[in-house]
Amino acid sequence: MPTTDVYMKKEWNNTIDREMPEHSRVPAEFHIGPVRIAPATVLAPMAGVTDTVFRRFIKNASLYAAPSSEPWALDPEPSSVDTATTNETSGCGLIMTEFTSADGLSRMRETKRKRYLTYYEDEHPISAQIFGSNPATLADSARICQDAGFDLVDLNLGCPAKRVVNCNGGSGLLRDLPLIKTIFESIRSSVTIPFTVKFRMGWNDKNIVCVELAKMAEDCGLNAVALHARTREDGYSGHARWEYIAAIKDAVRIPVIGNGDIRTPEDAAAMVDATNCDAVMIGRAAPANPWIFRQIAQYTATKQSTGTGTYDKPTEMDRYRMIRDYFERLMHEVAEHPEVLGPAEDDLSKRLKRNHESAQRDAIGRMKQFASWFTHGVPGGAVLRRQIFEAKRGAEVMDKVEIFFTTRANAPQEEAELERDAELESAPAAWG
Repeated sequence: MPTTDVYMKKEWNNTIDREMPEHSRVPAEFHIGPVRIAPATVLAPMAGVTDTVFRRFIKNASLYAAPSSEPWALDPEPSSVDTATTNETSGCGLIMTEFTSADGLSRMRETKRKRYLTYYEDEHPISAQIFGSNPATLADSARICQDAGFDLVDLNLGCPAKRVVNCNGGSGLLRDLPLIKTIFESIRSSVTIPFTVKFRMGWNDKNIVCVELAKMAEDCGLNAVALHARTREDGYSGHARWEYIAAIKDAVRIPVIGNGDIRTPEDAAAMVDATNCDAVMIGRAAPANPWIFRQIAQYTATKQSTGTGTYDKPTEMDRYRMIRDYFERLMHEVAEHPEVLGPAEDDLSKRLKRNHESAQRDAIGRMKQFASWFTHGVPGGAVLRRQIFEAKRGAEVMDKVEIFFTTRANAPQEEAELERDAELESAPAAWG
């Protein structure tokens, strides 16, 4: 199941000025096996973040244009682009699930798997990410994901969390390439859908194995690789070393997805220019700026047509609508499908009651978790965060959001709160 000891910083203290390419842009599409992904952008799997609510939220926030009934969109007025929700109009080409324990999936009953494998038809193409270290169990879990209708299955070899590494999962496996090869072969022989892997450069700077691992993946029949260009020892600190993405791209013929330090559309274009990667993967930037995929699409389109990439930037009102929309989606999911957020139970009556109660608690927890991300850049946002952290019910959270943005009674405190924001933004935030 998703782990809870993954810590990532909300913002980057390690900013680096990348040279902006004159002509490079994120590709319009790429293929992983027979699956066409357009545009070539991927939402990274993040524990405690990329559940079905957030994935669908990102899909909708990424649309080039949206009907006026969706006020959270930056451009609510229909444009010349078809407004249907398809890969052609979404700035996010591929979404991925939270990483899920293969041991858990393999052992649990089918009714309990819904908690971890739920998705909706408008999420396609979607990839299920699993982690573990037992080849047979991972192969069994990959089959379960295939049977559940996922378009792809992905193996996590990148998670740096101690809880995962201590079980020889995630980036812990980077110290055992022979075992990884056995896992690759076991999963590949068990499923027919595309099989991919996401990994780091290596355990530490003395153990850089990413190029060798990518070649092994290709030899074992995997359909694509994704590199987070840091080591396990790096965690989320320092600069992502894009030169290793380029080295992998030079070494293999299967698609290479680059990940690390993409905060803006310019960063995405710069990564493609520097590495020649086939697609870019966005992680930490997505919760703080859910429009990042749409901005990349706008930047790419305007750069191609005018030579100068431009994109919309969210206003304070955009953020208000976005916060409200996400929280409403979350509460709706709790009301309609509590099993998606709450734990599964064997007894029907107990399951319904406990799932609902647990889902309510989980939803409130996620509101508090996302509050610090969603209010980034909003003057006085610390006031709203504090109010949300103190709330006990979902309706109370919604009321606090409404009052904060409509009355702005806290405007005189903005200068002091901005200083507090600066302190909060530099502190690590727990995910999951």
